Amino acid sequence: MKATGIVRRIDDLGRIVIPKEIRRTLRIREADPLEIFTDREGEIILKKYSPIGEMSTFAKQYAESLAQVSGYAALIADRDQFIAAAGGARSMTGKAISKELEKKIENRESVMAVKGESGFIAVSADATEDFGQEAIQPIICEGDVIGAVLLLGHDEKKRMGEVEQKLLLSAAGFLGRQMEQ
Repeated sequence: MKATGIVRRIDDLGRIVIPKEIRRTLRIREADPLEIFTDREGEIILKKYSPIGEMSTFAKQYAESLAQVSGYAALIADRDQFIAAAGGARSMTGKAISKELEKKIENRESVMAVKGESGFIAVSADATEDFGQEAIQPIICEGDVIGAVLLLGHDEKKRMGEVEQKLLLSAAGFLGRQMEQ
């Protein structure tokens, strides 16, 4: 555990303020859920809660299935990182999503673009991926955006179309409903 040197007092309602610098660094937004852990030494640990991360094993299997059916790399992300990847993008699991992808997810925007077109974005924060086309569909659960499903392809000539778009809509809808249960 890393000490920050910041000390805060608990107010009369039992609240504590997490400093803005820490919230920005850890990408904690207003209304984000935090999970609370305690240990035997009396430490309290706050961890960002990812509802879709709870089903990471299922998400991995679903991504494998999507990649197999579509022939594209398939990724499933929460609002901060990729929790599952298959079909040529396995190395992206656990990597942070880009600010651009975060904005698209937050704005509930579907994307289907080829590199060089407006609307095409880098999907990972480190921008090491080299894909020529992308399709992105936000996952919505009980009215809240919790992540996204992505298909990424290398071949810019073989364009994704209506079939891939319907596949993503179906996947995002299914994952959103799974989270509601």
